[in-house]
This record gives sequence, structure tokens and C-alpha cells, in this order.
Amino acid sequence: MAGLAESGSNPDVDLLYDINGLAKDAPHWFDRIMEFVGEYGLLLAMVLLVLWCWWSVRRRGGDDAASSVAALVWAPLAAGVGVLVNVPIRGFVERPRPFVDHQGLDVLVSGKDDYSFVSDHATLTMAMAVGLFVANRRFGIVGIALALLEGFCRVYMGVHYPTDVVGGFALGTAVALLLSPLATALLTPLAKAVERSSRAGWLIRARGRGRAGQDAVIPGARTESGGAEERDLAA
Repeated sequence: MAGLAESGSNPDVDLLYDINGLAKDAPHWFDRIMEFVGEYGLLLAMVLLVLWCWWSVRRRGGDDAASSVAALVWAPLAAGVGVLVNVPIRGFVERPRPFVDHQGLDVLVSGKDDYSFVSDHATLTMAMAVGLFVANRRFGIVGIALALLEGFCRVYMGVHYPTDVVGGFALGTAVALLLSPLATALLTPLAKAVERSSRAGWLIRARGRGRAGQDAVIPGARTESGGAEERDLAA
């Protein structure tokens, strides 16, 4: 491939051409799918995954519901912090997009005229995935898989070098993990205050769920077994 010859011995560029070369060989309709998935689809999937985890936590209830929801809130916040941290990094490194310096790439998305390192999409998805992993490992593993797929898509689309993606993964992971204790310490009291609220308590646990995750007992209500016992005594 001509691109490989131009890249010399740079493994970053070699891998860029190898992965992006798949887009050249793929049908047009598949490239359009990858374009949507890599630009919007996986970000939306990450948000839906966090919401699904929140829904599961609030339905289960339990004494740790407030701390679990607080940890979940940190996941999207970590993604936002990661992107903010990336702003000065991009300005300092000033790495052009790969299609600026390398010919023959199949670029699936137009209008990318900002700097390349590090990838915002990789930072967003990995920060959210790691934050989700801290809150719930089962959902977090799925999130990390989605983040890895996002990184592959960005290189496939020809808009990032592989090292842009790796840098985004590292940045997102660092932000989510290093700031997690502080974020949890700040968000947990807030979540507990919301839990005690009569109007917003449903955000933490489903209506009718007890502290241990069991159905709450309604004062004055007779249980079926209790009613039968009373009838026996009356007889």
C-alpha cells in the first residue's frame, strides 16, 4: 500500500493505514454505519448504559442506594472533566489530524479541522466507562468494551491516530479514577439528601422499596398470613 511506504517505520502511522484500509475495502453502506456509530452511536449507547445501571440500582434499593447513585453520577461528570482537561493538552501538543499530513486515507467524516491529540471521543467514552466500572463492575465491563470499540472507530474513520485514542483512554481513565474519591465524598451526601426528599426520593430508590431492597410495609396493612392467623384465633 502506498500509504505504508510513505509512513516509513512509524508504527503509529502504519497501524493507522492498516485500520483505515478496512474502510476502503468495506461497502459504502457499512462505512456510513461506522460513521454514525463512531461519531454519535457509541456515545449515546454509553449514556443509555449509565441510565440502565441507574434504573437497576434504584429498583434494587438497599442501604447503599445513595452511594451507588452518587458513584453513577460521577461517570458522566468524569467524562465532562476529561474533555475540559483535554483542551489545554490539545493546544499544547497541536498535532494535526492524520489526513492533513498523510495522503490516501479514507476520511469518513468531514469538517474535522481541530487538533488530533488526544481524542475527545476516546476520552469521553473511557472516562464514563471507568466511572461506571467503579460504581458497578458488570455494567462497567460493558462500558469499557464500548469505549474500546469507539477508539477503533475513530481510527477506522481516518480522523485520529491510534496514539490519539490511547492518549484519550489514558486521560479518561486517570480522571475517572483519581478524582473518584473526592467526587464520591461530595456527591454521596447530596444523594442521601435527595433520598430523604419526599418529591425527589424516587431518583435514588423506587417508590415502595425498603432500606434493604424489600417492599416497604404499609402501616396498618395486614399481611395474608397475619389475617389467616387472626381468623383462626377468632374461630
